[in-house]
Amino acid sequence: MPQARLAITLPEGTWIHSLSTEYPETTFRVVATLGGNGTGVALVELVSDDPVPVVSAIERREDVTDLALLWKRDDEALLQVETRDPLPLLPVWKAGVPLRTPFEIRDGRTTWETTTTDDRLAAFGEALAEFGVEFEVEYVRGVESGPADDLLTDRQLEVLRAAAQQGYYETPRTATLTEVAESLDVSKATASDILQRAEGAVVDWFLAEVAPRE
Repeated sequence: MPQARLAITLPEGTWIHSLSTEYPETTFRVVATLGGNGTGVALVELVSDDPVPVVSAIERREDVTDLALLWKRDDEALLQVETRDPLPLLPVWKAGVPLRTPFEIRDGRTTWETTTTDDRLAAFGEALAEFGVEFEVEYVRGVESGPADDLLTDRQLEVLRAAAQQGYYETPRTATLTEVAESLDVSKATASDILQRAEGAVVDWFLAEVAPRE
């Protein structure tokens, strides 16, 4: 059974492509999705210096039929979004492949990971082409591959490497989080969020694989 990672360019004109390109420094983290009869519902976590303008922009979209703000704090908000144009996810539902969640969308692009059968993976590629969703295959490999092979996303690895190279993890630190964020041309909140998730993934892997509880 293969594992696959695809770099996806979201179709122009969809609400998520429009909003993520209008606010390229905002991270749209899709926590869960549900398909219906011509509609789609998603739980989306926003990470932004100020989520309020982004939420307001989503409310103004004609293809968003329902929007519920479930909670908000300083630089984060959780939304339930219903749309009558769930195009980006139509190939997923048609091929019946399970996507690894959450997945993050920034500036019109995302990365999807799935573990499925050869037949369904082939059907997935065909469905993406059928619906005009641009994609690049980053890898396809068997499940026997080690867990560390896909521990971090490319973005997480990029930010983690930049932080380490600049001395963010030295004692004492020789670079601040703000400096790391500026070097990557992202907001401090975005850099912090990516680093926290990368660090959490590394710690979880280490405890499970390298230092299991006796």
